[in-house]
Amino acid sequence: MGDFNLIQKITIYALPVLFAITLHEAAHAYAARRFGDNTAYMMGRMTLNPLKHIDPIGTILLPLLSVTLGGFIFGWAKPVPVNFGALRKPREHSRWVAAAGPAANFLMIFLWLALFKLALSTDTGYSEPLALMSQAGIGINISLMLLNLLPILPLDGGRIVESLLPPGTAWKYAQTERYGMWVLLALIATGLLSVILRPFYGLMYDLVRLFL
Repeated sequence: MGDFNLIQKITIYALPVLFAITLHEAAHAYAARRFGDNTAYMMGRMTLNPLKHIDPIGTILLPLLSVTLGGFIFGWAKPVPVNFGALRKPREHSRWVAAAGPAANFLMIFLWLALFKLALSTDTGYSEPLALMSQAGIGINISLMLLNLLPILPLDGGRIVESLLPPGTAWKYAQTERYGMWVLLALIATGLLSVILRPFYGLMYDLVRLFL
């Protein structure tokens, strides 16, 4: 999408970014309530209203810079508060709460894919914008899903790994959370994140192509 100006890029990416981040966080909130923790629900975070999830830097500024500069789409929403101690089976259920966000992104990949196929099968004034937005939606949700599945705390992948480790090892692993975002930023700054994720991108796009 390098031939588009900044306004056009924002128009194409705005809704896919908002949906990807909003549904990711709402899925965490829904799963937490499903397994016994009402914290996010009571705070109004189990909602598809993006205003409840927007973080000015992570949801607006960083994705805007990513779209402007090109490359990896990076961003986040306000984390959904989860009281893991309130879950009926804290270690087991925390795994499902963490996995709910990436699972929502996985489902959205195929919702955008369905819209992309619809756009290709029609010939109206909306076909090209819908196709472009759908392509953006597929790419953004693949990026957010893979990023969040990295085994780095506080990312969802880190939470899943923590829940699978023996209690003593899990406690030691949990101590790495204070460094997690610095590790992630270092991976992005050095370009190692793209190297790590590239084969997984390939696998996901191969999967998407099976349904085209």
